[in-house]
Amino acid sequence: MRIFGREPVVILALVSILLKLGAAYGLDVSADQQGSIMAVLSCLVAAATAVVLKTGAVYAALVNVGQAVLWLVMAFGMRMPAETQALWMLAIEGALALLVRRDVEAPVPLTRIEMKSPVAPQRPHGI
Repeated sequence: MRIFGREPVVILALVSILLKLGAAYGLDVSADQQGSIMAVLSCLVAAATAVVLKTGAVYAALVNVGQAVLWLVMAFGMRMPAETQALWMLAIEGALALLVRRDVEAPVPLTRIEMKSPVAPQRPHGI
């Protein structure tokens, strides 16, 4: 996967350097805020990679993006109790479960019990 002809990790490193240089030369961003920005960007790169590589890890990557965004919002001054944070994450995970998880298939072959139905009539062997 390439963006502007470069690997996303290289672009992420450039953004990190520019963010640190900006903070050194007057950009009003604390160390916590810088860390939070980079965490969100890292999670976005991971999610994009999971989508492109079709690893089946999209759900986990997007949940991590949700957590990172929540952390970023709090790093920039929003205050919320742990219970509210947990409810937001529950909402994010629930929405992702509806949107993404329906397409996931286990990477193992079907077992014998999965090939039979307790309610469907069984066909005789050899037919």
